Amino acid sequence: MVSPTGPWHRRRSGIRLLIRRAARHHRSAWSTTFAALALTALLLGVAASAVASVALGHPRVAARAAAPVVVAGSQTTEFTAKPWGSEPETVRAALTERVRVPRAALAVLREVEGVRAAVPDDAFTLRTGAGDKPLPGRSWQAASLAPYPLREGRAPRSPGEVVAGAGLHAEPGQRLAGRRVVGVAEGPPVLYTTAAEARRLAGHPRSVDAIGVLAAPGTATDQLSARVRDALDRAHLRDAGAGARAAGDPAALRVLTGDSRGAAENLRAAPARSALLELLGSITATLVLVALLVICSLSAQALHQREPELRLLRTVGATPGQLRAMIGREVARTAVRATLWGASGAVPAFLALHSALVARGARTEGLELPTPVWTFLLPLGTSALTVGVARLAAVLACTRVARDRPAQTATGPGGRGRRVTGLVLLLAGASSAGTAALQRGEAAAAAASAAAVTLVIGCALLSPWIAAAAVRLLRRPLHRLGGVGGRLAETYGRADSRRLGAALTPVVLVTAFTGVQLSATATVDEQTGHQASRALRAELAVTAPGGLPTAALDRLRATDGVAAATGLARSTVVLARKETGEPRLERLPALGVTPRDLPKTLDPGVREGTLAGLRPGSVSVGADRARSQDLRPGSTVRIRFGDGAERALRVAAVHERSLALGDFLLSRGELARHTTDTRLTRVLVATADDAVPERVRAAVQRTVDAVAPGARVGAARPLEPPRAEGEAAVRLVSGMAVAAIAGLAALTVISTLRLVRAGRRSELALLRVLGMVRGQLCRMLAAEATVLVLAGPVLGAAVAALPLTALSFALARSLPSLPLWQAVAVVASVVVTTAAGTLWPVRRDRDRNRDRDRNRGRGAGWRAGGRLRPQPVPGRALLSASDRPTRQGPCGVRCRWAAAPASRRRSRCACGPNAP
Repeated sequence: MVSPTGPWHRRRSGIRLLIRRAARHHRSAWSTTFAALALTALLLGVAASAVASVALGHPRVAARAAAPVVVAGSQTTEFTAKPWGSEPETVRAALTERVRVPRAALAVLREVEGVRAAVPDDAFTLRTGAGDKPLPGRSWQAASLAPYPLREGRAPRSPGEVVAGAGLHAEPGQRLAGRRVVGVAEGPPVLYTTAAEARRLAGHPRSVDAIGVLAAPGTATDQLSARVRDALDRAHLRDAGAGARAAGDPAALRVLTGDSRGAAENLRAAPARSALLELLGSITATLVLVALLVICSLSAQALHQREPELRLLRTVGATPGQLRAMIGREVARTAVRATLWGASGAVPAFLALHSALVARGARTEGLELPTPVWTFLLPLGTSALTVGVARLAAVLACTRVARDRPAQTATGPGGRGRRVTGLVLLLAGASSAGTAALQRGEAAAAAASAAAVTLVIGCALLSPWIAAAAVRLLRRPLHRLGGVGGRLAETYGRADSRRLGAALTPVVLVTAFTGVQLSATATVDEQTGHQASRALRAELAVTAPGGLPTAALDRLRATDGVAAATGLARSTVVLARKETGEPRLERLPALGVTPRDLPKTLDPGVREGTLAGLRPGSVSVGADRARSQDLRPGSTVRIRFGDGAERALRVAAVHERSLALGDFLLSRGELARHTTDTRLTRVLVATADDAVPERVRAAVQRTVDAVAPGARVGAARPLEPPRAEGEAAVRLVSGMAVAAIAGLAALTVISTLRLVRAGRRSELALLRVLGMVRGQLCRMLAAEATVLVLAGPVLGAAVAALPLTALSFALARSLPSLPLWQAVAVVASVVVTTAAGTLWPVRRDRDRNRDRDRNRGRGAGWRAGGRLRPQPVPGRALLSASDRPTRQGPCGVRCRWAAAPASRRRSRCACGPNAP
């Protein structure tokens, strides 16, 4: 047993003593890192909770909540490939168009033991009047799946009768959509018709959207689902798709229970959840990298200022282990308190993010985001991770001092290993940017993001040498504008470039990160708008709530003054391919057009081939996609439509305006076979050259009023870019993430500068003692801030420009762009944070010293409150005399007079009888 007074106990006691004294004497240094650690723990906690909530997300169950079992088609597609040197892998993607169930399954399900009823459910739309938005319709039988009981009235008995949902605020006897309301039921705004009428209006008599299975009394859900699965397998029933599924696709009917039943109602929920989960994963990874950079930078700077003290401890006998243990525990004490504050703030921040997601994105996609109790405990785990990272960073930062021999002096800003590592990272970042220029889509964005992060880390390692080079470049402006202060700033910057480099790193991080995020989005949006404007040729556009019937197209073409009319419809397709050997399923936007007279209304910018051959069985491919897939007119490309059907299409043309129109341009007839809604979303109308525009517009309005009441005719506008599922939620999370990480970086700038200021307090006080007046001190600090303000944004812009140029070339074949107001905001944020971290502490110290002198009734002395104060010194000034008033004193020589405190109205001569 070890004695409590043995060497081990004495060593532990010595470490504790060092920790207590360091915590007392370096309280201000570690307090500057408190806010950064707290914010890091908060952001990591919010990110972890958000990832967990989205990972547990599922489509909302509403219309079939009373059915314990739901039978639906398979809404996923699969692709299996063997990566290089590993086992085969399978990837899955959700389908966005309805995969229906054959109606023959009803007879099979009704014979299953324990099934009380098998209810077919079809969705369709009904128009309520001219200009009104169409309402969803279902059969009255399907209302029992919710259930939505009658509130008043009766059930419909004929095709002209409907039951209105309570959300319509209708009354029995009222007429809606040309039908008489005979009853009002609980539930959302839906019109319920008879089963026969619902089958006719749905338009697919041999299939249904889904089948809800109601259980007989005493039948458990698990038993019922197993029996239904066996019955469907024995009957060899498959989905009722419009074409053959891809090899290996799960075409068997699905038997859904629990939360998975919502997948048959909200088809967009699964793709929206996948997109949101991928974005949150990327944001979390970026946040972890930024947090590592921030924590390591602050810890290294805090310990760099204490190198003389640490080397003295090594000289008096402290071992490397004792030194590392002291630093680790000292950092851990500060980090634990900071991360606990951050974890406590992560819960309300996550609840605010969750509410915003539900209100502005997830609800429209039918996505439920659960928040079990254990998700609120995840910030504690991220706090422990933050503490561990902070302690590890501090221990690594003091490794150099602990490794050196006692009494050995520091040698320069860093060793050869740091310089070589930084240069290697810069080279790797440039290579990653070059890779991004050769990729497209998600691969290009991932490569550009990796390049930006690698370049920032490389600049952080090389920051001392970069700071020294910046000081040399700005030497003349500093001397001319700052005078003595500028010369001192240059001297300090060259003598201690490590300190200036530590302050430069977060400025580069702020500029580079915000520049990449803002410019990438702005560039894509700008190029998409340009392509959409150049593609438009039509003068008029016809739209209607819920879409236009196909019959309206022929009537419009026969209207006087109309030269051409093109119907448009959007959908998505899935492309299976390999990327560096890995299987990939990429969901891409597709535009369906009527090829007749297409160049008169829409110009996709054909590079090769011709759109005259665009008919069922052919496709026009975007130029970037064609180049990456090695496609040209006459080639064959296999795509999977939104309902899972796979087909080989012949490439008829290659078009260049794919950002506005989509990567795939298909015949409307081809696309309509695989879409849930067969209506046209828009009709573009080109007028004849000799026609009067006002007369043509009036004639077109009369035509659409006869075919589609409520349709609107207006001036044609550029097409809106294709929107992915969950894009509203993705944009919301992206904006909040950019603001949060930029805020963390800005806080790091202020914390680093305050840390530098705290470490230089004795130096600045010594300058005051040597005769430097407050104006010269402020000019010196302003000159150092000028170096940061000029060098930081320039270096950050250079770091961001390389990956941004590669990404812009890969996505839009253009140079990156950034709105002027956003660029001004980035620069202004850098200026404000730098000024707040550099100049504001000087004013705060001045006000504190003035108040202390006023309260104590003391003048200038050698010490006040433990801090060195300026003292009058006779004779010639050590610094520039032009900035310091002199006067003939009682001693008969020109003395440098001390500035009087606010409580006294006169100064004192240093040599006369009033000298202290």
